Amino acid sequence: MSSPTVESVTAALAGVIDPEIRRPITELKMVRSVDVTPGADGAQVVVGVDLTTAGCPLKDTITKDVTSTVQALDGVASVRVELGVMSDEQRTELRTQLRGGAAEPVIPFAQPDNLTRVYAIASGKGGVGKSSVTANLAVAMAAEGLKVGVVDADVYGFSIPRMLGVTHQPTKVDDMILPPVAHGVKVISIGMFVPAGRPVVWRGPMLHRALQQFLADVFWGDLDVLLLDLPPGTGDIAISVAQLLPSSELVVVTTPQVAAAEVAERAGSIALQTRQQLVGVVENMSWLEQPDGSRLEIFGSGGGQQVADNLATASGAPVPLLGQVPLDVALREAGDGGTPVTLARPDSPAAVALLEVARSLAHRSRGLAGRRLNLSPVSG
Repeated sequence: MSSPTVESVTAALAGVIDPEIRRPITELKMVRSVDVTPGADGAQVVVGVDLTTAGCPLKDTITKDVTSTVQALDGVASVRVELGVMSDEQRTELRTQLRGGAAEPVIPFAQPDNLTRVYAIASGKGGVGKSSVTANLAVAMAAEGLKVGVVDADVYGFSIPRMLGVTHQPTKVDDMILPPVAHGVKVISIGMFVPAGRPVVWRGPMLHRALQQFLADVFWGDLDVLLLDLPPGTGDIAISVAQLLPSSELVVVTTPQVAAAEVAERAGSIALQTRQQLVGVVENMSWLEQPDGSRLEIFGSGGGQQVADNLATASGAPVPLLGQVPLDVALREAGDGGTPVTLARPDSPAAVALLEVARSLAHRSRGLAGRRLNLSPVSG
């Protein structure tokens, strides 16, 4: 029986993707060694893998993926994975590689050439389902094949980790944070760093610094879309987002209730002062569908369209009503269970509405901001 070569094993390992960084382990130089010992019944292969940190939460996943990949090669009788830990020099080289050669952290989404669409999901008041909308839009876009990240910027009322089913802390490579991945979405939240049940009691400067770290110190990779779940209102975080991400665009979430719509309109109006673009309005809890097919409008009607119309008048630009999401028990159950309804029950009324909003945001044409036009000035 012919044995595989070291080269063929290494080539196969290029198909093993690090579950956090989402790049081949060979490209990340995590493969320390490959030893092949031929035998009558097949080769014994030992693969040395250096983890980014000793406490890597996904080391079992990496071990399983390496084992199954090598075991599938012809002539392999057994596979053993020997785990190690990167040296300080290796981690420094890895951080520099992931940052595109930059030694110090920068906010990639604020760079002139960055083409990631950044949507800040805002609301005037709490309890309108802003986080549910964010989580569902994220996984729906990821299911469409986009590379998506979510920043849970609602520092006081974080709920994104539960809604996306994230239960472990991010991995740190010195000062770089590798975000957990859930349902194909990279996600970071202050809820991953504080003990359960403990409140976050911070003032403005600390909130700004936390958001800055989430954007700069986290390795996001090459994202198509970044969603930020903002806290309700027009406070420090909303202002910091405009400062740190000047090209971010605002999506306002409201309910049909007039009182909620009036507050949501104020949240959207902040874009007029920060010069952010208003993408549109999502009306949540629009109605409850009855067994006979009729609709019970528990919170009234027209609030979402009212917000969209008033913001369009104030901004002088179209602000569409992106969608109306009905009340749906499946939406609540899926969020509590950690698998958003657009994945768990894509045929449910709420999921259908949210999927339509996700598609409209995912396929919006992009402006010229951040693009190189390759134009040269010509003297007259």
